[in-house]
Order: sequence, then structure tokens, then C-alpha cells
Amino acid sequence: MVEVQGKSKLITACNSPVEEGMVVYTNSPKVRRVRKTNVELILSQHDCHCATCVRSRNCNLQQISNDLGILEVPFTEEVPETPWDHSFPLIRDSRKCIKCMRCVQICDKVQAMHVWDVQNTGSRTTVDVADNKTIDCSDCTLCGQCITHCPTGALRERDDTYKAFEALADPEKVTVVQVAPAVRTAWGEELGLNAEEASEGKMVAALKRIGFDYVFDTNFAADLTIMEEGNELLERLGNCRKYAWPMFTSCCPGWVSFMSKKYPEYLRNLSTAKSPQQMFGAMAKTYFAQKKGIDPNNICCISIMPCVSKKREASLSYMKSAGAGQDVDIVLTTREFVRMIRAEHINTRFLKEQAFDSPLGESTGAGVIFGVTGGVMEAALRTAYAVVEGKNPEADAFRAVRGRDGRREADFTLGDQTLHTCTVSGLANAEKLMEDIKAGRVSYDFVEVMACPGGCVGGGGQPIHDGCEFAERRGGTLYRLDSERKLRFSHENPEVQKAYEEFLGKPLSRTAHKLLHSEHVNELYFETHNYL
Repeated sequence: MVEVQGKSKLITACNSPVEEGMVVYTNSPKVRRVRKTNVELILSQHDCHCATCVRSRNCNLQQISNDLGILEVPFTEEVPETPWDHSFPLIRDSRKCIKCMRCVQICDKVQAMHVWDVQNTGSRTTVDVADNKTIDCSDCTLCGQCITHCPTGALRERDDTYKAFEALADPEKVTVVQVAPAVRTAWGEELGLNAEEASEGKMVAALKRIGFDYVFDTNFAADLTIMEEGNELLERLGNCRKYAWPMFTSCCPGWVSFMSKKYPEYLRNLSTAKSPQQMFGAMAKTYFAQKKGIDPNNICCISIMPCVSKKREASLSYMKSAGAGQDVDIVLTTREFVRMIRAEHINTRFLKEQAFDSPLGESTGAGVIFGVTGGVMEAALRTAYAVVEGKNPEADAFRAVRGRDGRREADFTLGDQTLHTCTVSGLANAEKLMEDIKAGRVSYDFVEVMACPGGCVGGGGQPIHDGCEFAERRGGTLYRLDSERKLRFSHENPEVQKAYEEFLGKPLSRTAHKLLHSEHVNELYFETHNYL
């Protein structure tokens, strides 16, 4: 609301056209009074227990209320509450919803999933799952973008930190934690650390200080994924008539869920390679357990991910190939990791850097860039070229797949074949891609899709900066880390090589298929309500 000289009533700035000679007051006493009243009305329908809110200290409503000097709410408080399945990885607290519609907008315009909608009218207006569905029966892929765009904490991830603390306190449990590539770009943001201070070494040291027995790098499993997925691509190219085309990447669970719910007829096009998270879990409870002489049933495998959908992925009934329960037992977002650091009163600025543990801690630059859109494609092409040509390409030979464009196409030569590739980020762009493929308007050989804009660096489990998008900056950090690595090709990872020599045999072997691959199914109909 603003005040215009000569007009008795305030007008809305957002939809009032500018006129010649108009004098506008944006913060006059009258404007401030009305603004304060509006915020007081919002607060009268908002759960103001800020001390128990996940967004405390990072809440726009809290900040605006403080700026306006609101010390009490003069209106009768009416805070409606609607039931919610708190076992679901995404939690909605209707008591905190201020009807700003940001969740509706991000889900409709950017992700095109239309999960949220406005319900009722007048003072009873609220936001809920569209079409009167429950959240588990909706098309929600758990991308988490609605969480990162909610200003008040009405949407959040299910908090699993207590499970992690219980595992850490259990003397019978060996706690093994893996950290995704995108986490290292963002974990220090809420702690006031710059990029240099929030190093990989300090992140490892923080996890050690929390009490985890072994700290490993998901990038190891990313390199492993490339060995399997890259060789799978070459296998398909050598037997074109046997397979459906294009081959889609399968490391993003939000994208796999999208395919399951929207285009189940294309599930056979997905690479059978599991995501790095799930490959790691399977290797931790088999290969690692054998090398350390640990009963796999005593291992608690914990993931720290930039993603809410990873919580769902870990709970899928077919993600337990190691024979010791779910391959991944607990999934924490980057935000939950930060809350654990704070709960342990760790001053990260004074931590001495520590290295990841072995044998699942070594990684290459190719594994690092998994966290940014185009990274999986680029990493796979680096290794596929080496297999076909018998020598490594220039490390940056496939950088044409980089970029935050919603959709990027590039052609590359592998041996005597031209490979038509496409990288996509954001589910609205993924939907356009699928419709183009269905209609025969485009044809590709290899397609990478990330559910979140910018890739995992912009994931729904990352720190929230209201009004700002940090995906591009975080992605730049991953490319910098890639360029600084001595090893930049997944097939050169010595720990991956050793894992094949000692345990897996070779890419696409019988053991590799059992532990590292999966046939994707229509999750909406296959899975029951079984969330970790």
C-alpha cells in the first residue's frame, strides 16, 4: 500500500499505473498505520510460537512485525488447524500459513505439478492439497521448492535429527554418514561462514565432532554411478534396437517420481543405475562392512542431502539390496545438518580440517559436479569417451552441457557415433521436454533431468534465503572444486577401481546389478504408506 498526494485512500502499488505528476509516499504515517494493521490481522490467524518454529530467526513475517513495532495483537486470534500425515517427508502446518500463495505459484509456474490450491473463500480461505487429495495421493514429487519459498515455516521437511541423535547414542550402532556434493556449497550459509571458511575439511570435522563413526563422501558413489551409468549408455548404444530411447538419467528421485506419476510408459527409458545415495548405502552395508568386519545389521547409514525427495527414495521397498534393512536408514537435509551443529554447540570457525574416511571417501571432479545441472551428463560423457577412444578427453570437453538454461541441447562424437544430448532442470521444463518427445518433435540419445532449478545446489533441502536464489553461485563453487581436483575422471578414482577389483568385478557385473541397479516402477501404485 502507498499514499498518493491528493487521494484520500491508499492504493496498491503493484497494480496501480504511474501517472504524470504523481507524488507517491511509500512510508508515510498513514501507510505505516495501515501496514501495521494488515500485519496484525495476519498475525491474528498465525501461530506466533516463534521459539518452536523451524524458521525462527529466518522469517519474513517475524522481521516485518519487529520492524513495525508490533508488540501485541489487538484482534481475536483464530488459528485453524487441518490434519496432516506427519510420517510424510513434507510437513504442512496450517496454523502458520499466511495465504501468501507462494507455494501455489512455485508449484504451478516453475514445477508445473499443481499440488497446492486455494480452498474456501473469505475469512475461511486457506491453502491445501489440490482436488481434496491427501498429500501422499497427490502428484507431489517432494522436490521441496514450496518449502524454500514459504516465508513462515508453514511448509518444512520432516525432522529426522532425533533419529540420528538416537543412533549416535546407541553403543551397538556403527554410524556411517555420507555427504552429497551440493551440501558442501551451502552448509556454512546459515552459520555465517563464507565459501572459504565452509570448506570440505571443516564440514568433515563438524560431523566428526557431532559423533559419527565414519564420514564418507557421496561423490565416491557419484563416481561409481558414472562407471555403471556410462557403461550402460555404451551398452545401449551398441544394441540400439534392444532398448527404448532416449536413455534418461536416474539419479534425481524427484525426476524419477515425476516420471512414475506423469509418464509411467517411459520408466523403461530410465537408466537402471541407482542414485549415488542408494549406491552408497548398498556398498556401506556390503563392501565396507566386509572390509571392516562389521555386522551390516549394526550399521546405521545416514545421508546428508540437499533434497527432501531423498527421504522418500530411501524408504522405497526395493531399496534394500544389501540384506540389512533399508540400504539408507536416515536422510537429513542440509538444514537438518546445520540444526545438529547448533544443537551440539559447535563453533565451526575453530575446527581443524579433517579428511573423509576410507574406503568410500575418495572422489574426483566428475563426482563433485553431480550437484549442478548438467553435471551428471558431463561426468558420464568424460568416462564414456575414455572407454570408446581409449584415452581421456580434455576435462572440460563437454562443458557445452553446463548452464542454468531450462533446457540445453548439445551434440558430441563418440567413436563413429554422434550423440544427441539434452539437459533439463525444473519440472515444468521436464514436462515440456516429455511432451515434445511424445509428439516426435525432438529426438535425443541421452537426457539428464534435475527436478530442482539449477540442480541439487538449488534443492528443496538447502538453506533458505527469502527472495534470493543461490543455485548459480553454489554451482560455481562445484565447478571450481572440480577444476581444483587432481583427478577429474570417475574411472580414475583409485577407491572405485579397488572396489571393482575386490568386490564388484566390473561395471554391469552380476554383483553390480544386484547392488547398484534397480528396475524403476510406478511408485504411486506400487508403494504403500511406508515412509522412514
